[in-house]
Amino acid sequence: MKHLLLALFIGPLLAHAQMPPVNAKPPVAAQVPHIVKSPHGDRTDEYYWLRDDDPKTKRPEVIQYLEAENAYTEAVLAPLAGLQKQLVAEMRGRIKEDDSTPPVYDRGWWYWREFKAGDEYPRLMRQRGTPERVDPKAKPQLLLDQPALAQGHAYFRVGSTAVSPDGKLLAWTEDTGGRRIHTLRFKNLVTGQIYPDSVPGVLEDMAWANDNRTLFYIRQDPVTLQSGPVYRHVLGTGAAADVKVFEEADKTLFVNLGRTASGRYVQIGVYGTETAETLVVPADKPTAAVKVVLNRRDKVRHSADHLNGRWVIRTNEEALNFKLVSAPEGAPDVRSLWRTLVPAREQATLEAFVLTTRGVAVQERVNADTRVRLLGRAGPAKALALPPGTVVALGEHRDAAAVHLRYNVTSMVQPTATYDLHLATGQATLRKVREVPGYDASLYATQRLWAPARDGKRIPVTLAWRKDRVKLNAQGQADGTAPLFVIGYGSYGYSYDPSFSSNRPSLMDRGFVVAIAHVRGGAELGEGWYEDGRMMNKKNSFTDFIDATEALLKAGWGAPGLVFANGGSAGGLLMGAVANMAPQLYKGMVLDVPFVDVVTTMLDESIPLTANEWQQWGDPREKAAYDYMLSYSPYDNIRAQAYPAMLVTTGLWDSQVQYYEPAKYVARLRAKKTDSNPLLLATNMKAGHGGASGRFEILNELAREYAFLLQLAGRAETAGAAK
Repeated sequence: MKHLLLALFIGPLLAHAQMPPVNAKPPVAAQVPHIVKSPHGDRTDEYYWLRDDDPKTKRPEVIQYLEAENAYTEAVLAPLAGLQKQLVAEMRGRIKEDDSTPPVYDRGWWYWREFKAGDEYPRLMRQRGTPERVDPKAKPQLLLDQPALAQGHAYFRVGSTAVSPDGKLLAWTEDTGGRRIHTLRFKNLVTGQIYPDSVPGVLEDMAWANDNRTLFYIRQDPVTLQSGPVYRHVLGTGAAADVKVFEEADKTLFVNLGRTASGRYVQIGVYGTETAETLVVPADKPTAAVKVVLNRRDKVRHSADHLNGRWVIRTNEEALNFKLVSAPEGAPDVRSLWRTLVPAREQATLEAFVLTTRGVAVQERVNADTRVRLLGRAGPAKALALPPGTVVALGEHRDAAAVHLRYNVTSMVQPTATYDLHLATGQATLRKVREVPGYDASLYATQRLWAPARDGKRIPVTLAWRKDRVKLNAQGQADGTAPLFVIGYGSYGYSYDPSFSSNRPSLMDRGFVVAIAHVRGGAELGEGWYEDGRMMNKKNSFTDFIDATEALLKAGWGAPGLVFANGGSAGGLLMGAVANMAPQLYKGMVLDVPFVDVVTTMLDESIPLTANEWQQWGDPREKAAYDYMLSYSPYDNIRAQAYPAMLVTTGLWDSQVQYYEPAKYVARLRAKKTDSNPLLLATNMKAGHGGASGRFEILNELAREYAFLLQLAGRAETAGAAK
C-alpha cells in the first residue's frame, strides 16, 4: 500500500517529464522524509524512497523517475546529437575492428583474444606451439565464441576463463545482467560440446585441480554479492552435490582463488585492507583438507606464490612499501627462515612479482613511475631509459616454464607496446604495438608536473595535449587559454596510471589539455601516499585535487572558467566532495557511477561492499569515524550555492555503487543549488557499474560525456579530425 500511495504522490510531479520538449524543465522528485538511524544521531533523507533492492525489478515509481531523468537528459543534449554522432564515429575510427591481443604461451599452446570487424565481443583462440614460438603449421582453435554467447542479451560479460591442466576443458563465468552475478559453465575443447553443468550465483575466480575434472569456485553472498564460501564442483555432477571447501567467517574480508605457479596447489587468498591469509589445497588431491600456509596478522598484508620448492612472499611486515622474501616449502610462516630477495625501501614500492623457472621478475614504482626488472640483472625499464609519465608493467604470464617475460609500455600519448624479454639471452622482442587507425602520436605531447599541496606535499600530475592546438612559449609554458580537463580517483591504494586512451584525442584535437591528478588515496608515491588519503585522512584526496587544479591554472595549463573535472565510482566521491568545497573552480563535471552517499551506505551492512570497506572510509558505528565521514559525504553536504554544470551517470543494476546513490544526489542537488547550470542524470537501464558491455556500445555513453564538455567549453563546433 505504501508503494501505491507513493506512486500516486509522485505521479503528477513526473508526468510532464516523460516526453519533454526541447525546452523541458527538469523532473522534480517527491520529498518523502525518511529517518536514517545511527548510534550517533538520526538524519532525514527525503529521497530514500528511490531505493529498491529487488535484484530483478524495481518499483514503478522508481522506474518512472529514472526514465523521466533520462528523457530530460536526452532533451537537453538533443541539439548535440550531431556532435555525439561525430564523436562516436571518431572514436570508433580509432579502433582496429579486426584486432587481436599478442598470443601468450601456456603449456604447449599460445592463447589470444581476437575481434572480427563489427563484433562487440572477442573470441578466445589458441594455437599449438613451443615456448619459443607459435607453430605456423598448426590450425588455430576457437575456444569461446563470445559474440555467439552474447546474442539475445542486452548485457553480456565474461568474468574469467580457465583451461584445465591437460588443455582439454574450458571453464568460464558469464554475467548477463550487469550486476556481477555470474554463472559458471564448461566446454569440452576436444569435441566442442558445451556441458549441461551450470552453477549460478558465483564470482569470477576459479581454479582447476590436476585431475582435470574438479573445479574450485566461489559462491556469491546472495545479499552483499561479495565473497562467499569456496566450493568444488566435479564435472558431470549437479551443483547441488558440490562440496563446501572453505568459508571465511569475517565478512569484512574478501576471498580469491588461483593456482600457484608450480601447479602444485589451488590457492585460497583471504585479504582485506589491513590483513591477509593464504590457504591451499594440493592440486593433486582436491578432496584434501584446506591448509593454512601463511596465517593472518593484524596490519600485515601479503601475497604469495610457489615454485621450485619454495614460497615467495610479498609482504608489508616491517616494510611499508613491501618487500619480497623466499621461504622454505615446509615452513613458509617461520620468519627466521625467510630470505630477503627485495628489501624494504622508502623510495620504491614493490607492486607485483612473477615467478618463472628462470628467475623472479618484479614490478616497482618510484616517484610515481613504474618499472620492471629481473632480480640480479638490469631490467627492461632501465634499458629503455623511459621518461616520466611512461607506464611499464608486467604483462600476462601464465606458464612458469615460458622462456619469455612479458611487459607492456605505454603513456598518455603512446599506444601500448607489448614486449617479450627472453629470459636466457636478455633480448627484448617487440610483439605488438596497439594499432590506432588515424592516430599520429607525433602530434601529441605528455609531461609530468608536481603541484604543491596546501600541507607542503607535492602532487604528481600527468598532462597530455595536442602540440598544434595548445600554445606554448619558448620556455614550454602554456598561455592559459586552453580548456582543461582534470581526472582523478584517489582510493583503495589504486594508482591511476597515465595509460593511453584512444578516445581522449577527440578532446585534445579540439584544444583540450587532459590532466590526471595523482592525489592521495592512490599509491603513486608509495603506501604512505595511500595511507594519507584514506580513513581519517580522506579529505587530503579532495584538497589535493583542488590544489592540483589551481596549480595547473597558475602554470597556464588551463583557462579560468574553462576547467572541467571527471571521476568515476570512488572517483565520483572525489568529484562530489570537490564540487561542495570548490565549485567556483570548475565550469563542468562528469560524475560516473559516483559513490556519494557515504554515511548511509556505510551504516547498512546489507548493501554490497559496505562491511568490506569500513577499513577504507571508516566504521560509522564509531563516533569519530561517523563525524568525519559526515563532514565530507557529498550527499550530506549539498548546500544552497552555485554548482558547476554536471552530468551524472549510473547503471540500474550496479552492484558496486547502487543506482539510487547518484539518483538521490541529483534530486537533492537540484532542489538546493542556486544556479541555473545543467544538471543531468543518465541511467543505463540495462547495465551495471561499467556501463554498456560492448566495445562499440560504450562509445555512445562516452560521446555523450564529451559532447557535454565540448558544449560547455564552446568547442562543440570545432572539427576534431587530426590533420
